[in-house]
Amino acid sequence: MGNDFDFFVGRWDVANRRLLKRGVGSDEWEEFPGHCVAYGFFDGAGSFDTLTLPTKDFDGATVRTYDAERDEWSIYWINSRRGLDPVPVVGRFVDGVGTFYADDTDDGRPIRVRFTWSGITRDSCHWKQAFSYDGGQTWETNWTMHSTRVG
Repeated sequence: MGNDFDFFVGRWDVANRRLLKRGVGSDEWEEFPGHCVAYGFFDGAGSFDTLTLPTKDFDGATVRTYDAERDEWSIYWINSRRGLDPVPVVGRFVDGVGTFYADDTDDGRPIRVRFTWSGITRDSCHWKQAFSYDGGQTWETNWTMHSTRVG
């Protein structure tokens, strides 16, 4: 239902963990801080956030829109270096967990993308991105964010 991302409105400290090389069986991760400010709009049927990454050479933003007819969210990622990723992940929340999928490419390789929102409380939440290089049979998590509310 709409309003699913109301929990995210506010300011957050974000602990990022990102796989250094995707799709090659690597287990080397980098960790870096982030700061997020999230807003709601359209009475909860929209969500927007900015993600500042002070130790990286890019920042990000996300736009989420809810389609009540389909009971689905579309989530668009914006990278400050590359601009808008035109392929949204699409999905919904079920029993407090949001799962969203898209078909895309990674360095020219076809992939299935999965975003998962879980562990949602008033003061913390967890986001995870995973890619499948075999049509969804197996998944490789390549980026996680643990967010803690500020203030």
